[in-house]
Amino acid sequence: MIQVPRDDRSLIGQWWWTVDRWSLGAILAIMAFGVLLTLAASPPAAERLGADSFMFAKRQFVFLPMALTLMLAISLVSPRHVRRLALVVFCGSLLLLAATFIIGIEIKGARRWVSVPGLTTLQPSEFVKPSLAVISAWLLAQSRAERRTPGYLLSTLLVGIVIAMLVVQPDLGMSIVVAAVWATQLFVVGMPMWVAGVGLIGGALSLVGAYFALSHVRSRFDRFLDPSSGDNYQVNTALEAFMNGSLFGRGPGEGTVKAQLPDAHTDFVMAVAGEEFGLVVCLIILGLFAFVTLRSLGRASKETSLFVTLAATGLGVQFGLQAAINMASTVQLIPAKGMTLPFISYGGSSALAMAVCVGMLLSLTREHAGLREAV
Repeated sequence: MIQVPRDDRSLIGQWWWTVDRWSLGAILAIMAFGVLLTLAASPPAAERLGADSFMFAKRQFVFLPMALTLMLAISLVSPRHVRRLALVVFCGSLLLLAATFIIGIEIKGARRWVSVPGLTTLQPSEFVKPSLAVISAWLLAQSRAERRTPGYLLSTLLVGIVIAMLVVQPDLGMSIVVAAVWATQLFVVGMPMWVAGVGLIGGALSLVGAYFALSHVRSRFDRFLDPSSGDNYQVNTALEAFMNGSLFGRGPGEGTVKAQLPDAHTDFVMAVAGEEFGLVVCLIILGLFAFVTLRSLGRASKETSLFVTLAATGLGVQFGLQAAINMASTVQLIPAKGMTLPFISYGGSSALAMAVCVGMLLSLTREHAGLREAV
């Protein structure tokens, strides 16, 4: 048990008594499940490549400590430094996002990755999401505080540029997450109802346009609405894994779905959890994600700074929405979408980017604003 005196005025002491320790504990529990499921799900994927069975596990065990260190370091800083960090991360990741169209690595028909020494590949869009949420929050807050500041216009412009680049990659799922986070921030800041209506109509028309313009989107929607219209092997296999696991699972290492699904260690890691550890463990993981998301939104709503409220809300929604999309697509509640489960799915970019997201979220939702620098 960590013992820190309440009158400790050091950086660590102030951090310990102001950070949301319940959310921090839940995040650590999610990471622990990530370690367990990486060991369970990744060996067959490595063996299919002719590599060492624990190749992916060893890589993830490098990324997760890095992510934990990065998350804790960011959670120590003030909202002002969070804003500055977001600006630096956004500019760098936006440049790399643009670079994917020139030097990007194509995987399964999409150019979303660039080669980076030490990481093998990096997905810039993962880092764009949290940084854009913070920058958008600052612009919207400034626009509300100073009517002459074109915050709404600049926020709309940045979000539009990012979404356009994501659609071209193509990555419709990531663009939906970015749009949903921004829409939530607009709702919180108090946009007129007619703007909300226009936004909903525009979003619906965009989905219809994506359906007719992008063949892979059309294929996924068709297979979701009519399972007999195409190959649903991965989703059907995942559902079968959940049925085989029942309440308490077959036991660690006893599952077979990880040998059948090529993405069992990434997009369908919850299927491995369901088969080997059962419905009970899946519900615990779901509960942890829901707890962090709802608690963060609750703490954000109590903040007196509009910037902090908007930024924390955006980051909390992003964290919860990404988890929800991954789990919902695994059990066929929505069309299949390749999106990682934060801190659980294999992926260096995802782990580090989510560490930035959660680190900023923990920093912004710390209590006793008087102990922090002004926004």
